[in-house]
Amino acid sequence: MSKHVVVIGAGIEGACSAVELLRAGHRVTIVEPGEPGGEQAASFGNAGWFSSMSVIPPSEPGLWRKVPGFLRDPLGPLAIRWQYFPRVLPWLTRYLLAGWTEEKILRTAQALRPLLKDSPVLHGALAKEAGVPELIEHKGLLNVYFSRAGFEADAMGWRIRKQVGITWKEVEGDALREMEPDLDPAYTFAVLVEEAGRCLNPGRYVAALVAHAQRQGATLRKAAATGFKVEARKLKGVVLEGDTLLECDAAVLCCGAHSRPLAARAGDYVPLETERGYHVMFHGAQQGPRHSASLAGAKMVVNHMEDGLRAAGQVEIAGLHAAPNWKRAEILRDHLQRCFPGLPNPFPADRVTTWIGHRPSTPDGKPALGYASATRDIVHAFGHGHVGLVAGARTGRIVAQLVSGQEPEIPIQPFSPARFH
Repeated sequence: MSKHVVVIGAGIEGACSAVELLRAGHRVTIVEPGEPGGEQAASFGNAGWFSSMSVIPPSEPGLWRKVPGFLRDPLGPLAIRWQYFPRVLPWLTRYLLAGWTEEKILRTAQALRPLLKDSPVLHGALAKEAGVPELIEHKGLLNVYFSRAGFEADAMGWRIRKQVGITWKEVEGDALREMEPDLDPAYTFAVLVEEAGRCLNPGRYVAALVAHAQRQGATLRKAAATGFKVEARKLKGVVLEGDTLLECDAAVLCCGAHSRPLAARAGDYVPLETERGYHVMFHGAQQGPRHSASLAGAKMVVNHMEDGLRAAGQVEIAGLHAAPNWKRAEILRDHLQRCFPGLPNPFPADRVTTWIGHRPSTPDGKPALGYASATRDIVHAFGHGHVGLVAGARTGRIVAQLVSGQEPEIPIQPFSPARFH
């Protein structure tokens, strides 16, 4: 049965959901106060990875010992602002417990693997439909270490990846030099995950998907959603700013880091936090990696984008409204120049830009994906954290299946929005 579905949010999850809902025969209205693919969205500034191997949650055994360091060092790869610490403490406690043992991490990896698998293929098909096939590449991702010992220090993560079916090729010495001639020779070992891929302009990709949805009949409404009208467990509409009621049969909640209050109005307490991330762009840079590369020593991802060389990374816990600490972007800039010494140093300032965005993160590293507690007419699809882009295509398919009353194509019980109740 065809429904009128309101998709709240036009990031990667919302854009993919809109396309798939239209494919399933539904009428779609997208509600988004900002510009789809614009700088305000996490989708705009991420690293551009379709990292299907990103099944390991951010937390790990023994991480609790490092919390004092996170508080002392405001410029470390993971930092917590002192003034925000009391507020984030409950979330942080759940975060640490989620990675307390290898067994817990394995269960998370087993849940995430089907969500992320085949991501470059799925996104490639969507990009072709949207008329931007050139934005998707499928030639693998490099995880680079100073030595084999660095890789072996990450043994638990790679052991778990192998258990869930992820394979890779080892590259070292001269073979790595040949593959990545611009890379600092101090890096001598890497693993290539060939199943993974990348997006050369995530912001333009999301904008293209939304435009494609509009061409297929979706309506884009520039507004913010503030709540729902539910009567006798049936959704009557989505409440917009100004108390305007947008009548509909179903709704999809996917407005990223801003989803928590709306989820509560749909009956679900989801402890959502923003892991603030930064990037720096060297526009027009010629040097850099041939493959997308995660550089272990620098704790960042480097990717040649459509409009330049991007280094993305950092995790800062400071909430949605704190002012950016642009020194964190400067750290990425300095790491980028050290890792690729052929880059002009200093790189021309008029061709360097920085950005901050908000990863919508649950403490256990898994999204909220499933029916709302208040009514099955509302579907949650947010909280993807570090895997928002890579998970977008499969998430959109699952959303369309849930709205249509069909069995999801992968198990989604581990992603239940009610798991935090």
